[in-house]
Parts: sequence; structure tokens; C-alpha cells
Amino acid sequence: MPTLHVCPLSRLHDTVAATRASHVVSLMGVGAEVPRLTGIAAERHLFIGASDILEPLDGHVLAGAEHMEQLLAFIRMWGRESPLVLHCWAGISRSTAGAYIAACALAPERNEADIALALRKASPSATPNARFVALADDLLGRQGRMVDAIRSIGRGADAMEGTPFMLQLNGN
Repeated sequence: MPTLHVCPLSRLHDTVAATRASHVVSLMGVGAEVPRLTGIAAERHLFIGASDILEPLDGHVLAGAEHMEQLLAFIRMWGRESPLVLHCWAGISRSTAGAYIAACALAPERNEADIALALRKASPSATPNARFVALADDLLGRQGRMVDAIRSIGRGADAMEGTPFMLQLNGN
């Protein structure tokens, strides 16, 4: 059964090992160093360099459509034979947006609101980056439903770092 796992950078190695993931997505600021992961081939590790911001800010990289296109292409190439891990610095915003986007892209028959509720249930602190979600919503032709669904679950509980969690693609 294909599963998505989300964690902060500090728990990346443990999460990859525990889940026996085959693919990893790093959603970090440009120039951030992500240690090489044992057992993950370079072509199975996507690094997207974008800051956790919603509007342009000097010295930061604002996520654009090209970033979400990279994410979607990588997710679609994942064979789903073993788990996919998505992480960012804290495991709260960019990575939870990535997991939500992945679930919407890989299960197009699922309702966006149901996926958002599953995300909230799995992670009380999840606060998906609204820009990532809006860009992906547009690329996936979801006509604002992804944005509305994430808005409906509201901001997550305050946390310095998210607790690793799993999101299933089939909704169970």
C-alpha cells in the first residue's frame, strides 16, 4: 500500500530507515545541506530549493510553478512500491503541503476536503504552505478546491517542529 511520510530534517534519517522509503523529497531553502541518505539513490532524491514564504522577500526564493512541476513529475515517477518521505526544516509547512499535493495528484478521484481532513487528523501541527498548494491546485486543474480545503482545516497547532506522520493515498 503506497504511503507518504512527512518529517522534519532532524528526523529524516530515522524516518527513511523506519519506513524503508525508496524516494525522498527535500523541500528546503536554497543552499540548505541535506545529508546523503543511505539506501536512497541520487535519482530517487529530489531537492526543491524554495523558502517557506508566501510573497517575495529579499534573499529568499519564492516557490513558482516550476517548483511544483518538478514535484509533480517526481511524485508521478515514484513507483509506489515502497514509501515516499517528504521533509522540510520543521516538518510543518512545505513538507505537509508536498504530501497534500502528492495525495491530490496521485488520487485524483479523492475529494480535496477529505484529503485535507486526513492530513489534519494525521498531524495537528500541519500548516501547509498556501503558495505551494495554490500553485499545485492550478497545475492539477482542481479549480481552487485544494486551496479551499486547506483553508478549511485552518492553521495547525503551534509547534517548533512537527511530529513525523503518515498519509495514505487510498484514504483509509
